[in-house]
Amino acid sequence: MTSTANQHPVGVHHIAYMAGDMKKQLEFFTQVLGFPLVAIFEMHGVEGASHAFLRMSDDSLFSLVHVPGGDKIPTTMGVTHAGRGEIPCAPGVAQHIAFRVPDEAALYAMRDRVRSHGVPIVGPIDHGFCKSLYFAGPENMTLEIATQYRVLDAATWVDPEILAGLDVSKEEAAAMVNPAPYSGTPNVAQPAYDPAKPHLDYPKEQYAKMLATPDSIYEGLPPYEPPARQA
Repeated sequence: MTSTANQHPVGVHHIAYMAGDMKKQLEFFTQVLGFPLVAIFEMHGVEGASHAFLRMSDDSLFSLVHVPGGDKIPTTMGVTHAGRGEIPCAPGVAQHIAFRVPDEAALYAMRDRVRSHGVPIVGPIDHGFCKSLYFAGPENMTLEIATQYRVLDAATWVDPEILAGLDVSKEEAAAMVNPAPYSGTPNVAQPAYDPAKPHLDYPKEQYAKMLATPDSIYEGLPPYEPPARQA
């Protein structure tokens, strides 16, 4: 089903991080940050894997994924993890995540909450439109809590010199600031495989079958039902 009501995603449904030690991560995000655990179940179709969801708000979730063997993969600062806000890491890797609180009072309350668990936290740093606290999570996560007090408008906050330094032309910059609306054409066909486009990392033959599967098959799949629990 295609809708023209929204021309772009309207928020984050969930952000998923890999957990080597799922218990340690759950303890941190439920107790240190206060996110209620609302779901944890076997990851669909992946034996031994688990997927947890913690509620940030009515329409935003934080997620943790544990896949057997993940805890054996080494982490390297500056490669798999940044370690702090201004350090690079591999392209495509999460550099840091910032959680939002509604106002400055809530920001200071979160600073107290995190410190009460023995976790150091730095800030707030005023960035001109938001104020931010910085701290680390388990397994080398780089985390931030921010409250925004000024609207980000392109006329003030988009630096043309930085875009020019990225070889972005004025025409390209204008298209980035004002993306063209989508026509809402329904039932767009799956495009032919193009190695220059982004792709999921499935085995080649499996991926080809997935891409060749008609949309009607996916749309007709029954919803997952959690197993019944004894009272």
